[in-house]
Amino acid sequence: MRASLLSAALVAALVGYGSTIALVLAAAAALGASPAATASWVMAVCFAKAAGTAILSTWHRVPVVLAWSTPGAALIAASSGFTMSEGVGAFLLAALLIAATGALKPLNALVARIPDGIAGAMLAGVLLPFCLKGAGAAQSAPALIFPMIAVFLAVRLKNPAMAVLAALALGLALAFATGAATLPPLPPIPPAPVVIAPAFHWPALIGLGLPLYLVTMASQNLPGFATMRAAGYTPPVRSALGLTGAISALAALFGAHTVNMAAITAAICMGDDVHPDRSQRWKVGLAYAAVWVVLGLTGPVIIALLTALPPALMTALVALALLGPLMGALTGAFATPDQRFAATITLATTASGTAFFGIGAAFWGLLAGLLVYGLDRLKARI
Repeated sequence: MRASLLSAALVAALVGYGSTIALVLAAAAALGASPAATASWVMAVCFAKAAGTAILSTWHRVPVVLAWSTPGAALIAASSGFTMSEGVGAFLLAALLIAATGALKPLNALVARIPDGIAGAMLAGVLLPFCLKGAGAAQSAPALIFPMIAVFLAVRLKNPAMAVLAALALGLALAFATGAATLPPLPPIPPAPVVIAPAFHWPALIGLGLPLYLVTMASQNLPGFATMRAAGYTPPVRSALGLTGAISALAALFGAHTVNMAAITAAICMGDDVHPDRSQRWKVGLAYAAVWVVLGLTGPVIIALLTALPPALMTALVALALLGPLMGALTGAFATPDQRFAATITLATTASGTAFFGIGAAFWGLLAGLLVYGLDRLKARI
């Protein structure tokens, strides 16, 4: 296999893992996951990405690259009052809805009818609270956080995809060099899989499972398909949704949230420098899958190192990682003039974090935005 295929796969996987693993750990903590369940979650989602990428790339002979749902992890991390079993039930619902979207045209059409501004505003409302915490983290640990921010801004000018990874590397070095963190006992690898029986709790299904499905479709799968088109490939939409939904459902039983099409990391794997022959670039999917298998097997060690870091550092890292997605979500939320007020209502309701009847704010933000948008459309017709 060409060295360029291996290097592209390695960079893409490390960028995807290093920039958002802290968010996955925050999601696990929000559901009260034990250390064993957290390690199982990370291993299962890594293996799911590896399997889906290898199967789809080999099947269609195009570079299909999968990622875990970053906005989905943010949504889970922002939730409260749900147990791990209830979270698994919500993950299963989201996975089955993704698979059904690929199989059923009416469901696909229904999702497509959600205005882009409202979908973007819901995502922005989920991400905004995490980004706002970054300033507080910098205030509490300036010696650690400000150098990270400086490196993030500097690297972003040259290579935006590597900026968060560079900030993480510097944060690790500073934390252990200054004594803010001490090297913990490293757990054995590989982790043991933990099977978690799902609990189908209506507030969790509606307040967590349904928004997880929507943000994954709108903010991950659709941009992922667009990235493939921009690179000159025809995305295998139906098979990709069907397979990622099925694999996500299986991985959910081991605590993992959904996997989906990648966008930024996919772009790394589709350029001319990956392979001069476009018909051979699909092989990058095999290398990418192999890297994710290794990351899944060594997850407990990486998790141990990250959890030893000061909480402020992890908070700042999550804030930096979500600035790009927040910018994209806000751009989409307010791009269309006749959707702006409805998007504002969606954003404000979702970002409030307020739950009614045990159902999370993301669902109510979507509902409020759709209601206001419907009233605006009705007024325009009168």
